[in-house]
Amino acid sequence: MLLDTNIVSYIYRSDTRAGLYTPHLTGQTLYLSFMTLAELLRWPLERNWSAVKAQHLEEWIDQRFVLLPSDRELARTWARLVGITCRARPVSLSDSWIAATALHYSLPLVTHNRRHFEDIPGLNLISEA
Repeated sequence: MLLDTNIVSYIYRSDTRAGLYTPHLTGQTLYLSFMTLAELLRWPLERNWSAVKAQHLEEWIDQRFVLLPSDRELARTWARLVGITCRARPVSLSDSWIAATALHYSLPLVTHNRRHFEDIPGLNLISEA
C-alpha cells in the first residue's frame, strides 16, 4: 500500500482517523513516495522543531515504511499523468507525484483526500473519506 501524506500524519499524531485505515494497512507492506517523505521532512523546518524531535520523526519513518525510489520511468509516468489531468482537472504537484508513484509501482493509494485523486485514470484508490 502506498500511503498519502495525510495517512502518515494521522498515524504519527495518533489521530483518530488513523483507525479508519487500520483494516486496510494491517499486515501490509507500507510504502512512501519520495514526495511524501519530502513533505514529512518539511514539518520540522516549518514548525521549528528541535533537532531531537526531527531525528525522532526520521527514525519513526525509517522503522515503519519503505521508501520507493524515483527513476526515469517514474518521471515518465508523472509526465503522462500530468499531461492527461491538466486537460480536465489539474492535480497539485505533490499529489501528482504521489499518484504517479502508485501507478508506476502498481500499488493502491491510501488517502483521506479522495477528491484529490478520484479523477486519475487507472489509480486504485482506498479512502474512508
